[in-house]
Amino acid sequence: MSRLPDLDEVISSEEVHLTAESIASLQLPSGMIPWFVGGHCDPWNHVETAMALDVAGLHSAAERAYEWLVDMQRPEGAWNNYYLPDGSVEDIKLDTNVCAYIATGVWHHWLCTWDRGFVDHLWPTVERALDWVLGMRRHDGTILWACEPDSRPWDYALLTGSSSIMHSLRCGAELAELINEPRPLWTEAADGLATVICSSSDTAFEPKTRWAMDWYYPVLAGAMVGEQAKARMNDGWENFAMEGRGIRCVSDEPWVTASETAECSMSFAAIGDIATATDLLRWTRAHRCDDGAYSTGIVYPTLERFPAGERSAYTGAAVILAADAIAGASAGSRLFIPASASD
Repeated sequence: MSRLPDLDEVISSEEVHLTAESIASLQLPSGMIPWFVGGHCDPWNHVETAMALDVAGLHSAAERAYEWLVDMQRPEGAWNNYYLPDGSVEDIKLDTNVCAYIATGVWHHWLCTWDRGFVDHLWPTVERALDWVLGMRRHDGTILWACEPDSRPWDYALLTGSSSIMHSLRCGAELAELINEPRPLWTEAADGLATVICSSSDTAFEPKTRWAMDWYYPVLAGAMVGEQAKARMNDGWENFAMEGRGIRCVSDEPWVTASETAECSMSFAAIGDIATATDLLRWTRAHRCDDGAYSTGIVYPTLERFPAGERSAYTGAAVILAADAIAGASAGSRLFIPASASD
């Protein structure tokens, strides 16, 4: 069995296992992992939950999750934005970031399992997805956010989504090298996105500065590194962090979400600030429930849970991935952490 993350006074290996089991308990016979019982599923968070299952050693459940994506992929290579438990489509929009993330997930699965056969099986799905995403690329290297099927795409790109796409393209390129089918265009596109993110993030993307993800995602995805990444994380702390509580999902409301807190934890780990990363992950304990699941958000100072009573699979998954990034327990733990962060 895989070694599980274990961080003193933050999250134990037993707690990681319990959280992974809470995610696995939601999985439907189709392989789909909804946000919660009876809830919908989006492919991005679905991949994130599969990654958390792999960290916990629940590889069969993770593979069933990826098989669901194989089954649900549209002919052009995309997925719809939201699906209901019966397999019907709730939101028909096609989101480029949502569709690209399978490449990150499959590369992570390879790192955790070394199962070349599964990579070969998923490769056509990954290839179609990334080729569709690159079909939405603009002349400046950015990738349009989304479109409705059979309609013109939106006319702008998003910083968070583009950062994640950049990372997915790099993961896809790694998969291509692994199976000896290089895709230099994917690497070129990723490098181009990184350049725009690092040099023109204030002008090339639709303004979303209210949202915490636009603050830390360029660092989490590896577009910004070194001193630029450290400066960015330092600059956003006052706007988004509530000391001892976590990260506000938006800068102007006291709404702390455990998923954003865990992702921000990984961003600090990526710049080598393990102390802050560990503090942030510790603060997610306020969201933890007895069965290992996590409340999505808490409003301060009232301590109201929001959305009311919601305990989301993707939140527990983000906590597991952050714990792994800090502890270095699985072989996939370096997915978001550059080697230079430990130098």
